[in-house]
This record gives sequence, C-alpha cells and structure tokens, in this order.
Amino acid sequence: MRNIEFEKISQTVKTLCLEAAFELPEDVLDALKISAQKETNHKAANILEQLIENARIAKDERIPLCQDTGLAVVFLEQGADVHINPPSNDNNLTVLDAVNAGVQAGYEEGFLRKSVTSEPLDTRNNTGTNTPAIIHHSIVPGDKLKIDVMTKGGGCENKSAFKMFNPTAEKNEVIDWVIDVVKSAGADACPPFIVGVGMGGNFELSCLLSKKALLRKTGSLNKQKFYAKIEKEMLERINKLGIGPQGLGGDTTALACLIETAGCHIASLPVAVNIECHSHRHKTAVI
Repeated sequence: MRNIEFEKISQTVKTLCLEAAFELPEDVLDALKISAQKETNHKAANILEQLIENARIAKDERIPLCQDTGLAVVFLEQGADVHINPPSNDNNLTVLDAVNAGVQAGYEEGFLRKSVTSEPLDTRNNTGTNTPAIIHHSIVPGDKLKIDVMTKGGGCENKSAFKMFNPTAEKNEVIDWVIDVVKSAGADACPPFIVGVGMGGNFELSCLLSKKALLRKTGSLNKQKFYAKIEKEMLERINKLGIGPQGLGGDTTALACLIETAGCHIASLPVAVNIECHSHRHKTAVI
C-alpha cells in the first residue's frame, strides 16, 4: 500500500487549474496552426492566427486564455494500492475534499473567474470558490493517482446534447444527428470545436463518455477501425458546414471529432455529444 498526502493532491490540483487556465495544450495549439495553414478563407485564417497569438500571450503573461475560466471537471483514477492520508486536523476528509481544496486555491491564486452556483434554480448564489468541482472518481489497478483537470466553459457546454436512438438506427442516422447538434451550436459555442461523442452504455454513461473523449489528443483515432472511420467522416462533414472560426465562415469548424464507446442494453442506443470550444483547457498529472 502506498500513501499519498492530502496536501500533495490539493497542491497538484491547484497547479493543474492554473496551468489549464494559462496554457493551451500543445496538441490543440498544433491543430490550430495546421488549420491556419490549410484554411482557404482569408478571414478565417486570420482569426485562427489571432487564436494562436492569444494562446502565446496567455502563456507568456500568465493570464487566462478566456474570461470564462470554466467549471472544473476532474477525472481521478486512483490505484487500488493507494491510500490517501488525510490532514492531521481532520481524519474525515477524503480525496474528493482534496480536489475541491485544490480547485479553490488555484482559482484564488490565479485570480480566475469563479463561476459556480450553490444550487441551480432558486437563488443561484455564487459559491465564491469555483467549487464544488465535478469529480469522476474510479479505482484502477496500481499504486498511482492520475488526475485530469478540464476547465469547461459554459458557452460550449450549453450546446451539448443527448439522444436515445432506437437500437435499429443506422450508422448514418446517428452521424446525421451529431452533425445537426454541431450545426445548431454554431457561433455560440466558440468554434473551432473539439467534438466529443459518447455511444453506448446508458443515459448517464454515454454523457460521461462524450466528456471523457475530450481528454484524448486531437490527432488521435479510436482504436476500433469502425469508429475511427466514423470520426474521420464526422470531422469532414462538420468542416463542410462552413461555420468556421468564431462562426464567421471558413473550412475550420472543428479541430477533432473523438468517439468513445461502451456496451449497452440490446433495446438501447444512447448517444451524447459534448462540445468543447477552441480554448480546450485541460491538464494531467500522475502522483
């Protein structure tokens, strides 16, 4: 059994929140650069160059990539041989408390906008800490703790969608629906997008898979050839929509379309789409 201190986790999460706010991942930056070179629409190419310059300034001057510094979505993969040592003053605190402590500290230190409400429909008071974070915790083999932090903006998250298809649905019916979701998102979700698609599982798992898909590298392909082919087809069709960077037209509506799948009930075919904007902020650490 390996012990990891509560404070080590909170410090790591704090650092990840700050890095995510200020530093666009290299694969996303590379995708923007490649798209700028290929873009045939002059206005669109100019916008892409501005997005690249924005990323440079944010990194160099340690200022947020976007004014919406997002809701912290955290994926924890805790090794079965990992034990979390709580702080000496409170043995009841867990790894989830450590994550929230790290998010609060990161948003405070970085002067990042705090965008979380205490509840959704009544007073909608701001918690003032950007917590609670959305935390997905799983137990895996080993003695490591893997932490993925994604700071998800509200504009693109609002354009996500779910549909329960009949299990007899054809491949093209599913693809057409995903394209329609992206088309409906339009300029409101700040293209160019990274499009995460979750297929299978059940209602909640398909949505989780669509979010988890966004953690993959933009240039990666699904390990199964069938779904890798669909990813390519979806991306090609999305970019033919002509929405373009910031919705002002062009060849680059999306940088990637990424599919994750799971088995499902024989009577079901759940599909979810989670849209991410061009400011695709996520960072990973392994303790």
